Order: sequence, then structure tokens, then C-alpha cells
Amino acid sequence: MTKVMDQRGYQKYWNEERETLDPEKRNEIILNRIQKQLDYVYHTLPFYRKHYDNHNFKPSDVKTIEDFSRKVPIITKKMLVADQLENPTFGSYAGPFKSNEIARIQGSSGTSGTPTFYQVSKEDWERAAEIHAMAMWSTGLRPDDVIQIGFPFSLFFGGWGVLQGAERIGSTIFPLGAIESDKHLDLIERIKPSTFSGTVSYCMHLLMKAKEKGIDLQESSVTRLIAGGEIGASLPHTKEILTNGWNASLHDAGSTSEMYPFMTSTACESQSGVHLYQDEVFTEIVSGDDPHQPIAMGERGAIVYTHLWRQSQPMIRFWPGDESFMTDEPCSCGRTYPRLPHGVLGRLDDMLVIRGTNIYPSAIENIVRSLSWSSAEYQIIVDKKGALDEMLVKIEYKNERREDQRLQMENEAKELFKTKLGIRIGVELIEQGSLPETIFKARRVVDNRKTS
Repeated sequence: MTKVMDQRGYQKYWNEERETLDPEKRNEIILNRIQKQLDYVYHTLPFYRKHYDNHNFKPSDVKTIEDFSRKVPIITKKMLVADQLENPTFGSYAGPFKSNEIARIQGSSGTSGTPTFYQVSKEDWERAAEIHAMAMWSTGLRPDDVIQIGFPFSLFFGGWGVLQGAERIGSTIFPLGAIESDKHLDLIERIKPSTFSGTVSYCMHLLMKAKEKGIDLQESSVTRLIAGGEIGASLPHTKEILTNGWNASLHDAGSTSEMYPFMTSTACESQSGVHLYQDEVFTEIVSGDDPHQPIAMGERGAIVYTHLWRQSQPMIRFWPGDESFMTDEPCSCGRTYPRLPHGVLGRLDDMLVIRGTNIYPSAIENIVRSLSWSSAEYQIIVDKKGALDEMLVKIEYKNERREDQRLQMENEAKELFKTKLGIRIGVELIEQGSLPETIFKARRVVDNRKTS
């Protein structure tokens, strides 16, 4: 096969045969891996054998990919946490690995309770490096790039995956981690990286901090942002602010702690959604009410993920509670993987029902980011007043705006919320710097109904 080259003299694809494979042939590989994984987990991991027996399911029941969706029971984070409590430390789905076979121990951040621990075998870690490299190569990252990493290097997987993929590519890595924003901005000026990677919130935070300090990130060396760790990089107005503010392309790099270190999806240089690496992590879109009901291309539904190769703590039909829709229309980049055109749209369990209307926090963010005067921080507060649910959105406005413009800005926000969401939402404008700064993952929603 003659390699396709890019404008910089590198091959266009990290693995051209794999990335441009005919989808029908890829589906054959996927089905084969599904069947092998089902056989492995049923006969090796007590968690899955018990779960499948309780649902009267046997691996031999799966003859097609559709059988997989319709017959294999899902697993959830709640089930994983419970199993680790009963079978410390890694659960009965961890696999029979010796300590000298394990490359990494990582975990979830534990922000909502006890952290979930993950162990990654050396073989799985090596394979994950390859998929990370393929994903990051699709964003345009090359060996002659310098990448500055703003993810924390901690229990959380995020920064380690970026480091892993960039190392495999051969890029120069500046792994700063989650340090003071002033230091990041100073070192962008001094080191002159071509790429910056961090959470969406942190990229936004740095942009606002730069403006406060009189630094124009449009003039910086950064031409590429690789953002993940939370929903937002594919939201149109968030993307517009970051792309224009940094004068850089923005690439949504999605996954969840449970699927890491295997990358599930990344936005390529064509910027037409995130490609799903189906022959590594198989992604389904199913009914939010019935995980055994597949959803047609283009229709919104719940996401379900499956590790096709991982053997140390494999996730088989893991339900993260995320919602999106998929397309298999051709992408101009030439990759034949299907895409989520707008990335992950939101979390099903984060959906707020306000006076009978379903509202996703991501929809609120997209509206807030469309306001020319809004700063980096905002907060959504939900209360019950009598028999009615009420929502208030606190929005910081930029310092350069005058106090006498407050009423005009407030009315603009209220009208936009009413037009876009169909209901009246309260708006409170507050001065820039009033809310806690987001330097990792944003925690925007305060739902007082859950505590009242």
C-alpha cells in the first residue's frame, strides 16, 4: 500500500490500513473480538459469570453484532463500586494477573464517593499507547511538535493517557500537570509549545486569565488544543470561544475512567465530529429506556462501551449514562470510523427536569458561551419553591463591562434562555472573579432539590 502523506511530510495516518478499512471488514473483526471477549470474561472473571448467569445469558448466544446489543446485559459504575467493596481492591472483574504483570494502578477521582481503582496489565498498557498515538496523530500531532500538558498527573487517568500517546508518537513533551495558571501562561511564552492539552474548563480558564494579564493567546505558539476529561469541546459556542481565543484548532478527545487508558474517540483535523475507534472500544447507541434496543444512525440515545482487547478489568457493555448520536457518513479525512458529530451531548443522569421541560447542563453552557460579555465561570442553581421547580443561572460578566449595562445583559440572557430552551429561567449577573475558578473539571450544577 502506498502511504498517503500530509503537508508536513509525514504519513497522513498512524495506521492507514486500520483507519481506512472497509466498515464491513471491520465489523467482522469486531464480532470476532466480541465473541472472544465474552468467552474470556465468562470463563475467567467471577463478576461476569455471576452477572450473566443471573440474566440467563451465555456467550454462545451471540452470533451477530445485533445479538450482542440485544442479549448481553449492561454493567454500570454502581455495580463496579459494589463489586470492589465485596472483593477489594480491584474487584472480581480484575483478572488473574500477578503483580509483575501489572503496569499501572490508577483510579477515578472519587469526587462523588469512594474512588474506583483500575489496574492495567503491561500488555494492555502497550496496546493503549498505540490507540492513544493513533488518536492524537489524527489531531495533527507529529514528532516535531512540542506538547504542554495541563492535566493533573494523579490517580485520574487523563494526563497519563496524553503523555502515553505523545511519547509513542515521539513528540517533545512538557508535562507540567495541574500547576498555577500564571506558570502555565509564562511557560507557554518561554517554551513555545505547538500543542496544549487539558480539560475544556482549564483551557477556558487559561484564556480568561491570559486576558486579565494582557496576554494575547492568539499570538502564542499554540496552534492545537487537545481537550478532554469532560463534556464541552464539541459544544459549538464553547468551541468557537476557545478556537478564536487561542487561534488554535480544538480537538475533543473523549473517554471515561472505566474505558481508559483506551481512547474511545477523537476529533480529527477535519473537525467534523469525533471518530469512534470501533475496533478497539466498540461504541453502541441504544435507547435510554432499554439498553437492548439499538438506535438508528442519526437518532439520539444512550452510549454503551465495550473493550474489545483489554483483559485487565475489561468493560463489556458499560453504561456511563452519556447521550449522543452517531453517523457513518464519510469524513473528508478519509477515516472510515463512524463519528459522533457533536461529541457527547450530555449525561442522562445530569438532565434537569424543570416544570416538565428536560434541560441538559450542556445546553445551558452553550447559551452562556454565546453571550459576548460572559466570563469563564457560571453556576446553575435549582430549587423547589412551593410546588414549582425554579432554575437560576449565575453568570460572571467580563470586567470591561460597565455596571450600567447589567440590566441589558441580564435581559439578553433571559430572552436567549427562553428562546432556546422554551421556559423562563432566572439570571443573576455577578462580577468576574466572584465564583471559584475552575482549574480541573467543572462542577456547575447545584441542585438543592436533592438535599431539601
